[in-house]
Formats: sequence, C-alpha cells, structure tokens
Amino acid sequence: MPDSGEQPESESGPVSDSVRSDTIVAVATPPGRGGISIVRLSGPDVIDIAIRIIGVCPAPRHAHHADFLDCNGLVIDNGIVLYFPAPHSFTGESALELQAHGSPVVMQMLLQNCLASGARLAQPGEFSQRAFLNGRLDLTQAEAIADLIGSSTQAAARSAINSLQGGFSRRINELVEEVTRLRIFVEAAIDFPDEEIDFLEDGKVVDQLEHLSSLFASLKSSGKQGMLLREGLKVVLTGLPNAGKSSLLNQLCNANRAIVSDIPGTTRDVLGQFIDMDGLPVEIIDTAGVRPTTSEIEAEGVRRAIQQQNRAGLVLLLVDDSETSDHEADSLLTGLDTSAPAVLVRNKIDLTGRPASNVENEVCVSALTGEGLDNLKEKIRNIAGFRDVDDSDFLARERHVDALDRAEQFLLHGMEQQKKFRAGELLADDLTSCQRALSEITGEVSSDDLLGMIFSSFCIGK
Repeated sequence: MPDSGEQPESESGPVSDSVRSDTIVAVATPPGRGGISIVRLSGPDVIDIAIRIIGVCPAPRHAHHADFLDCNGLVIDNGIVLYFPAPHSFTGESALELQAHGSPVVMQMLLQNCLASGARLAQPGEFSQRAFLNGRLDLTQAEAIADLIGSSTQAAARSAINSLQGGFSRRINELVEEVTRLRIFVEAAIDFPDEEIDFLEDGKVVDQLEHLSSLFASLKSSGKQGMLLREGLKVVLTGLPNAGKSSLLNQLCNANRAIVSDIPGTTRDVLGQFIDMDGLPVEIIDTAGVRPTTSEIEAEGVRRAIQQQNRAGLVLLLVDDSETSDHEADSLLTGLDTSAPAVLVRNKIDLTGRPASNVENEVCVSALTGEGLDNLKEKIRNIAGFRDVDDSDFLARERHVDALDRAEQFLLHGMEQQKKFRAGELLADDLTSCQRALSEITGEVSSDDLLGMIFSSFCIGK
C-alpha cells in the first residue's frame, strides 16, 4: 500500500508548474475530539513552514517530538513531526505531518499558522490527485483510497486493498499488452503484404481475438462483482399492510430496528438499514404497506413505498401466507410497479406449516422464528450475481465497467470486420480504440474534467 514511507523515484514525466508551485495543507483526521489529530502538508515550502512552527528542520523519515508554535512564538501544543522529502512521499512532493492532540481548537490554530506561513487549503482529494499526477499511483489505485475509506464490509475493504496494491491495474495492463501485441502483429502484416504467408488469413488473428474476448468476459465479471462490493444492493421490502415487512427487517438486521405491531399500517415512512450479507453490502428498505387509504399520512407512505420500488436493485414482495392464496400472491407479484427483479416472499409459515423453500421466484420464511432466512439470503446473493470474495477481487466503479464495455465493443467490431472482409486496416483501427478505452481506466488517457470529477468526491486531507 502506498504510504508516507520511502519508495522508488517515479519514472513519470513532470507535472504542471501549477501543481508544483504551491503548498497545500489540510486536517487529515475526522473532525471532533480524540487522542490524536493530524495536519498534513505537501509542496515545496514544507521545510520553511516546519521551521516556523517547530523552530528546526526535522530529519527526514524520523519521528521528531517538538512544541508547535503559533505566529507569535507561543506554544500551541506538542506532538510528533514527520518529514518526507520529495520524491519519497505519498504525493511525490516534500510532505510534512504534524501529529497533535485531538482538539478541534488546536487543529484550527495549527491550520491557521500553516496558512499564514504560505500554504493554502487543499481541495478534496488533492493529496491523492498529486500522487496520481506525480506517477505515484495510477487512477484505479487513487480511487481505491476513497473506496477503502468508504468500504462497508470486510470483503469490500479487502478488495479495495487489492485495488490499492495494483491488483486491478495489473489485470488491465495485462489486457492492454495483449491487445497491443495483436495490433502490432496486424500492422506488421499490413506493412509487409508481399510475404509468402498471409498472416491475416492463417487463423492466428481470429484465435487471438477469441482469446481476448474470453479475457474481457472474465474481467467484466470481476468488474460487476467489484461494483456490487463498492455500491452494494438496495433491497426494498413491499407488500400489503401487516405482511411482516418490519419483522423481516429486524430479523435481517438482527436488531429491533423497526416498530412491530399487529395493527396494520404501523410503518408510515421509509426505514433503511445497511447490513453485511455474507460479504455483500445490502441496504434493506422497509416501506409502508401498499393499499388504498383515505389517510393523508398513510397515502404519503404508500407514495414513498412505490417510489422506493422504482429505485430498487431487488424488490421482495411479502405476503401473509396465512391469509393470501396462491392466486392472490401471483396477482400481487404480476401487478408490482417496479422495473427491478422481484421475489415473492411467503411469510408466517410458522402459522401455516408450509415448509421453508427456495424456488425460482419464491421463498418461504418465518420472520418471527427466522426459519428460511438462509434461503432468502442465498436468493438475494444469487439474483445480485454475487459470489464469495477471493484474493483476486477488486472494487470497480461505473466508469470502469463502462470503459470495459466500450473496449469490448471495439474488439467485437474488429472481430466481425476481420471475419467478413479480412481488412487488417479496419481491425488495427478497432484495436487502437480498444486499447485507448482500456487506458482510460488506469488514467493513461484521461481528461481534466474526469480527474476533477473523481478527486472532488474524496475526503479533505486525502
């Protein structure tokens, strides 16, 4: 994992003067009181600022205990100073960390002194952006930092670490190398048409294209898994009043999150809870029972319930098995107002004696006793397409999957052109476009607008 420790010097080219010319500062720890808080600086003036704050130039890569001074030379606090000279730092620039006691007042005083000494406030994600621009990280690794901070399950955290350590980048780079080798082969065959063997006709190119297609399928499957790990699945509980939606929410959360009552219509608003469903991050949404009503408050609850159904990744339609016939249940499922996949959940089998089951679009459970809940969890994971996480998994974003889709389309178009016309020039052009789309993922090809959008979503101080 990239850190503030010594690392090999970057081989990338220089970044713009505007990035190198100023020094940035931010509080890198969450707001509030705690044992330790950290002020972080990066840029060419960190030594001058360090001398103003602690009175001496700290030794590189050594913990230095010192008093922190304000602009008038009065002691603010005392703590640890860490100095990392360029290029051996997280950002690739000279960097400084001031570790003080976790007082918001102390942090503000230290921050103000750094600003008065010539630094400026960092923008969200600017430390990571500088690390990317200085070649310390590629774009997927930089994004993995934010994803690790925001991970909601252990599986997501492990996958974010794998991305941060370059797991995702390596798979992309390996695919780029395969595409590049084939493109070079095709272009060489075009440039030397008088050879006795027609390299574009001997089947090798088609075989290699089909091999690349299988690599794309594998990587796209991993990418969709990575999106699930990062973004999770939104599961909405819906159905008639008193079907047991709130009880099921409590069972899935293993806590009394929702009020449960025999009185129909207890739930009037949307109630959500994030849970770790065997590695899959899931947001369970309990909604009001959907039925005609003259109550203004309940009608608003029904409206919100339908709204949530249309935003869901999966809808669980609960019915009371003791009161709902098979025909009524099927009619409710058919008439559901949602574009998401839907599963019929027959609840209260503790009253009817129906066995717990898991068939194509139906699960039988008891939200009271927990019977059948494992079947329901398995159903949710299967519909989401989620599998157990392994060491090769990585987190993915929508832009990654979109770039993979576009790259694959260029490859498939090239395959079609080659089979139809044996036109090497057209195939080479599609392979070049495929390579460019893949390079967008790691940031080798990127626009300033894309970088601004990505890094603006990061925390201040990262």
